[in-house]
Amino acid sequence: MSKHTIQDVARKARVGVGTVSRVLNNHPSVRKSTRDKVLEAIEELGYAPNPHARRIAGGRSYTVSVMLPMVSVEFYVRLVNAIEECLDENRFDMAIFPLLGRARIERYLNSNRIAYQADGIIMCTYDLGRLFPEGYLPTEHPVVLVDNESEHYDSVFLDNYYGGYLVGEYAARLGLPAYTMSLEEDPEGVFVNQVFVDRKRGFDDGLASSNIQMMGDFPCGLHHQGGAQASQRLLNEAVFPCTVFAAADVLAGSLIEEAGRRGLVVGRDIKVIGFDDQPWSQDMKLTTVHQPIEVMGRRAAEMLLERLSGYDGPPRKARFTPHLVERDSTLGEVLPAKYVAIAER
Repeated sequence: MSKHTIQDVARKARVGVGTVSRVLNNHPSVRKSTRDKVLEAIEELGYAPNPHARRIAGGRSYTVSVMLPMVSVEFYVRLVNAIEECLDENRFDMAIFPLLGRARIERYLNSNRIAYQADGIIMCTYDLGRLFPEGYLPTEHPVVLVDNESEHYDSVFLDNYYGGYLVGEYAARLGLPAYTMSLEEDPEGVFVNQVFVDRKRGFDDGLASSNIQMMGDFPCGLHHQGGAQASQRLLNEAVFPCTVFAAADVLAGSLIEEAGRRGLVVGRDIKVIGFDDQPWSQDMKLTTVHQPIEVMGRRAAEMLLERLSGYDGPPRKARFTPHLVERDSTLGEVLPAKYVAIAER
């Protein structure tokens, strides 16, 4: 472990100790050339500042709280990893607070909770207007929303309506009866996910310009088991050949697996479209809507760090545009319905 001090770094970089401190605290007033000299000296000496002393000297915790519905879903795993990577590069720690359900959320409606003792908050997905009076969190610290938007805070989000609309238009061109797998409503009435509402609304509007018949919607939980159960119900009732829009890749994956077990040929008997473009979707040859999850997570962290470095302008919105990625799950030849072999129901 390096025994060099901040004074050693200052001497090697030929700057004052205060300048080194400002570089360590990511202060915007330091010129780039000076910052580069200090960082080079830190690297050459292997200097590691005492985190406890840094917190006391700076009057900060150098910690960011990330509040999100759950941690088991792949979307949030990728998002949190991207946020943490950016924060770590800027010498900030991250604390995760999964809110999970009504009882836990209600504990975080008051400002005395530990999550609000961080220097800033990144909140994922939740509709603040339904949780907090007038849509404000109980904190004076900077807040950035990701996977949601607000007039009060910096927001990073995907245009989910447009993504759903792309799928609707694409399904219309396929010319087959259509089904959807959507997210079921939260029985506690807390986790109202506008993301999935927008995806479904966009899909319906994109399909509306055609004469394609919408056959039914099969809501389920946002996990493999929920997708598997909904897939069984859907395939028991479906008319083949058909198109299915699953509002998340995890649901589409469950459907592809269940279709295979029943002897259906995906891409021919049933065309499957997902949403998210998870890393494994390419191996599964799933047609899906791509969203840049890691880029969104990093931008959310950058926005918060900019606030902590002194930016005090009006709330900003970083809106990302999705695009459709076409793969084999929709590209196979469709046989007439009477020739499709359907497994026992």
